[in-house]
Amino acid sequence: MTEQAATTQSHIEVLHGKEYMRDGKGSLMPIELVKPVDKLMDELVRKIIGYAEPLSAEIARFKQHTLGDIAAFQALINQEYGASKGGEKGNVSFLSYDGLLKVQVQIQDRVEFGPELQSAKVIVDECLRAWSSDSRPEIRAIVENAFKVDKAGKINAAELLKLTRLEIPDERWQEGMRAIRDAERRQASKEYVRFFRRASTADDWIAVRMDLAAL
Repeated sequence: MTEQAATTQSHIEVLHGKEYMRDGKGSLMPIELVKPVDKLMDELVRKIIGYAEPLSAEIARFKQHTLGDIAAFQALINQEYGASKGGEKGNVSFLSYDGLLKVQVQIQDRVEFGPELQSAKVIVDECLRAWSSDSRPEIRAIVENAFKVDKAGKINAAELLKLTRLEIPDERWQEGMRAIRDAERRQASKEYVRFFRRASTADDWIAVRMDLAAL
C-alpha cells in the first residue's frame, strides 16, 4: 500500500484561493493559524486511519469467505452423513489432519433486558433491606455484581441470570426473579470465528490473534 493510498481524504480545503483546515466545531481555520503540532497530529491520524480502514475491510472479507468455506464444507458433511456436525447452538471445530491447527466457529445469543429489569432491581433491593443482617454476604455480592453495567452500559446477562437459579423461597424474591425472566429479550445470534495452533498434540492451543488489543 502506497503512502498516498494510505492517506484519507484531503484535510485541506481551498476557498477563494486560500487554504483552510476545518476544526472540531466545523469552522474553517486559515492554515497559517493552525499550530504545527496540530497539523502533524492531523497527518498522523489520517495516515494511521488510512491504513486501518482497508485492513478492516480486508479482515471483514476474510471472515465472510471463511464462513462461506465452512458452510460449504458443512453442507458436504450433512449431505454425506445426513447429520449436522456441531453442537446445540451450532458451535463447531475443524482440525487439520495432524491436529496442530484448529478453526473454531461459535454462535452466541445476544441478550438484552427490557424495562422490567428496573422493577426487578427495586424488588431485589427491598428483599436485601428486609433480610437485613440475616442475608448472607455472598448473596449481596452476587446481587451487586449481577446488576453492574460495563463500560458500554450493558449488563452481564450470565451474571444476572445466576440470580434466578438461587434457591430462595421468599415470595418477594421470586417475584423479582420473574421480573428478570420477563425482562430478557433474545436478539439475533452472532457468529464468531477463532483460529488456533499448537506445536504438538500434547501442547495447549495458542490463539492466532486478530485483535490489535490482544497483540
